[in-house]
Amino acid sequence: MDTVPASRLPTCPLSVTINGTPYTLDVHPWTTLLDLLRSDLELTGTKKGCDHGQCGACTVVIDGQRMNACLKLAVTLSGAAITTVEGLGTPERMHPVQKAFVEHDAFQCGYCTPGQICSTIGLLNEGHAHTRDDIRELMSGNLCRCGAYTNIADAIEDVLSSRASWREAAE
Repeated sequence: MDTVPASRLPTCPLSVTINGTPYTLDVHPWTTLLDLLRSDLELTGTKKGCDHGQCGACTVVIDGQRMNACLKLAVTLSGAAITTVEGLGTPERMHPVQKAFVEHDAFQCGYCTPGQICSTIGLLNEGHAHTRDDIRELMSGNLCRCGAYTNIADAIEDVLSSRASWREAAE
């Protein structure tokens, strides 16, 4: 029986930091960040929804900005700092956004939750959300088939108001 050789298809070197851990990888030039995370690195918190950038289930944070991982080729991210839901906190010590989602029951089935949380972190980093209408507009790229939008907006408002009180206390 013949043995199957390792892939002879071209690869490109890639150095990235994912959830605080540096990686040096060889990836095929057509590999999306989503496939790299889920298949190659087995970080399955980031979900594959539509695979066309229309649902937001695969949202991660890249250098502080939210991005649909299904639309980003991994080879374009050399030197980037990528954060997935696995890199945000633990059940014992949750990130404030994760904690707000739990406290406001901002999920039902949970499939979209990792993307919603990463998108919320990007939204907070952008600094453009000041009202509930802003939140709804700026989170419109993340779909929830269960319809937990009201609770998601409540959670984000809670984090926004907490951030405002932190700033006031610091002044």
